[in-house]
Formats: sequence, structure tokens, C-alpha cells
Amino acid sequence: MKMIINGQRVDAASGSSFAVRNPANGEIIDTVPQAGPPDVHAAIEVARLGKAVMAALPAHARCEILKRASQTIERRAEELSQLLTSENGKPINQCRFEIGVTARLFSDFAEEAKRIRGQYLPMDNVPGLERMVAYTLRHPIGIVVGIIPFNYPAELFAHKIPGALAAGNSVIVKLPEQCPLTVLMLGEILLDAGLPPEGMQMLTGYPQEMGDELLTHPDVGMISFTGSASAAKLIACKAAGTLKRLAFELGGTDAMIVLEDANLEAAADAVVHGRLTNGAGQICCAAKRILVQESVYSRFLDLLIERVGKINMGDPLLDETNLGPMISPQAVDKAHDQVRQSLEMGARCLTGGERIDGCFYQPTVVVDVTPEMPVMRDEVFGPVAPIYTFKDAESAVRIANDSPYGLQASVFSENISNALKVAHKLEVGGVVINGSGAFRPGNIPFGGFKQSGIGRESIVETVLDMTEETTIVINQAL
Repeated sequence: MKMIINGQRVDAASGSSFAVRNPANGEIIDTVPQAGPPDVHAAIEVARLGKAVMAALPAHARCEILKRASQTIERRAEELSQLLTSENGKPINQCRFEIGVTARLFSDFAEEAKRIRGQYLPMDNVPGLERMVAYTLRHPIGIVVGIIPFNYPAELFAHKIPGALAAGNSVIVKLPEQCPLTVLMLGEILLDAGLPPEGMQMLTGYPQEMGDELLTHPDVGMISFTGSASAAKLIACKAAGTLKRLAFELGGTDAMIVLEDANLEAAADAVVHGRLTNGAGQICCAAKRILVQESVYSRFLDLLIERVGKINMGDPLLDETNLGPMISPQAVDKAHDQVRQSLEMGARCLTGGERIDGCFYQPTVVVDVTPEMPVMRDEVFGPVAPIYTFKDAESAVRIANDSPYGLQASVFSENISNALKVAHKLEVGGVVINGSGAFRPGNIPFGGFKQSGIGRESIVETVLDMTEETTIVINQAL
């Protein structure tokens, strides 16, 4: 497949390209261009023209484009799901779910395009201003750069780009280098749905080969990035010269707190589905520290190990598979190294802890962990669940908050009062009670405290964040 610039499918100016591989078997699926600085500059120049084109497109037209795209995604859902599985490695049923969410987000943002509005500001609350009239307007921010990660590329594209388009922005999309194909197909669907070619540019390639112009060009108004905190800090430094608006959705060491009055079966299920199998644990809001009250620790472990033994790891294109490969051999190496270092520091592996073939890594449960071990201190992007005990609820809160991150958390308790007492004390962007913290439907704000991000994403918040506000004041109007 090729990049998309000004509605055309193009190669890199240099002619460079690279292979996209199936992480399940290492086979080459396709090749895509390796964009360089000339390609980035060309995309920005078209996006500059797109500012005026998109700003002039009425809300009802933006709405209809996104609706048509949503309908096409639904119609081609199986084709998109098969492609996503082949390039990303998530099992087919997980990819079907992701494509379904993608279609719904397009539809939701289509509706939001018609709800962008200012507000009337009463001026008679200030003595002497009774005859004034004031109101606000919302304008597109201009050019929005969206940087999409590999783990849920279609869904996370849909959390950013339809919102930017709904707000009337021109967008430049930096696709995930490991799995760009499905998102490129979504771009083609948008163009076929009537999106002006100046309204969206799509670049493929490794960022170190692309230069910094996406981050430094003065006409880029906003950068929306999902990825690691270290990459976000680099982006922030480069974008600081022009004071761009930044939206960062980053990682975490999310805690799952299991109180002694919890439904232990449901909690064990949540570890399997919310940590070990979905996305092979490569989810920013997956539970990465499992905190269990001492009095129920043994029983919880028995339930969890029983369920882990039933995980079916294998060919992600088979319906019965619920754990596929990780995205790359390098990703496996990093996760395994974090487990190995923790074991060397005294942790004990109850199950898993080994690479199988290529990008496959066994679902892993680690006990006897301490807070300074890599599996507890750092974000492990893989199917690894460290289990740590606590004495009482106050201890659980202290342990959970002892992290430079604060994305999501979950609390399991059959006593809603106990659960809420803990939830209200957690320094995180969202808490799910009696369910997995890997929860993001789109209609609720999503984002984190501390180094887990800047800002919030949702249907409403994303569109507002991608607009500017102007206040109009009329003297002697009344």
C-alpha cells in the first residue's frame, strides 16, 4: 500500500519502503513507503490548503462524510478485521470487536459535528455592562497531527481523527510503522465517503527517518499522541518552540485492587481478559499490578491459575484463539527481560515466563514481587500479571498511588461503600468498579494523572480540545 497525500496514493520521494510483517508467522504482508522530510513537507503544504477547505465545510457535510465512512466500515468489517489480525496479531474476535468500536466512534463523532456551539454570556452580572451582549464561537484549531500507536490502531485512529474532522480541522496522520495497513484502508474509506483530499494526509514510516517538521512547523496547531511517556517528552520539547496544543494519552502501571469481600471469580476473570489475553497485554489501561488483600490471596491465586491454564494461545485467525502474538520480537525481548530481572531479584513465576516461537509469549503470573521490581515499577507491555498482597484498604491505596503514572484502576468489592472509599482516593483518570480497567467506550473522558498524559479524550472532550474559542462583545446592543 502507499501513503496518501492530497488524495493520491504515493510512494516516498526517496523511493524507500519497508515491509509490514505478520507477527504470528513473520511473513511479509505488504510494503509501505518510508516517508522522509520531503514527504512530510509535502503533506504539511497540502494540509495548509486543507485548513480553509475544511473550515468552509458546513457541519452537516462533515457529519454526512463521517456517517458514510462509518457505514462502509460496518459493511467491510470482516475484511478490515482479517487485515488487522494479520498485521497486528490480535485474535480475530478481538479485531472484530475493535472494528465494531471503530465504526461506532465514526458515527458518534458524526453526530458531535452538529453539536459544536458557543454560548451566550449574560453581561448584566457586572455593574455598568447591562447594555452589552456577549457570546462565544468555536473555530477549528487548524492543522491537527495525529500519531497513532500499534496496539489498537483502528480504534485509536477513530478516537482522534474523526473528532478532528468533525471540528473542521485539516489532519495529518502518522501511522504506526508496525501495522499501518488497516488505518490506510480507513483513510481510503474516508476519501471515498467524500472527504476533501486536502483534509487528510497519511504518512507511513519510522519517525527517526522523517525529521521534526511535523512537530515544529508553525502552522501545525495541535499534536494528538498516544504512546509512551518518553516519546511524549521528546515531542513536547520539540513542539515547545511554537507552543502547540498537546494531547497525550500515555501508559501506566494501572492497579487492580481486590478487596477481601470481592467476587474472586469475577476478579480472576478480569485479570485474564483485561490483562493477559486482550491485545497480548499490550494495552495502556490494562491492569499491570494486581493487588490482593492478604486474607483472600491464596484462594484468588488458585482461581487465577486455573483460568490461565485454559487460555488458548495460537493462530490469531482462528476463532478459538484468545491469545495471539505480541507485535514484534523486540517487544517480546523487552517484556521477557523485565520478567527475568524481577525473577533475579527474588520474584517467583507460577506459570508462563517463556517465549514460545517468534513473537509469542506465554501468559505469565508472577508472585513474591516487591515494588522496586521491573514488573511492578515499570509498564510491562505484554501478558504478565504480578500479584502483590496488601493488609487493608489504606495500604492498597498507598501502593496503588506510589507510581509516576495514573491512568486507570479497578476495584473489586461486593460492598459498594468499600469500593467507593478506595476509588475516590486513587490518583488516576478513571476507576472501574467490579470490572476490568481496560475500559474505554468513547463517551466518557479518558486520560491520566501524572505521567499518564495531558488532557482527556472522549466524543465531547476531543472535539472541544480540537477547537479554539472566540468571545464576541457588542457594546450598546440593548
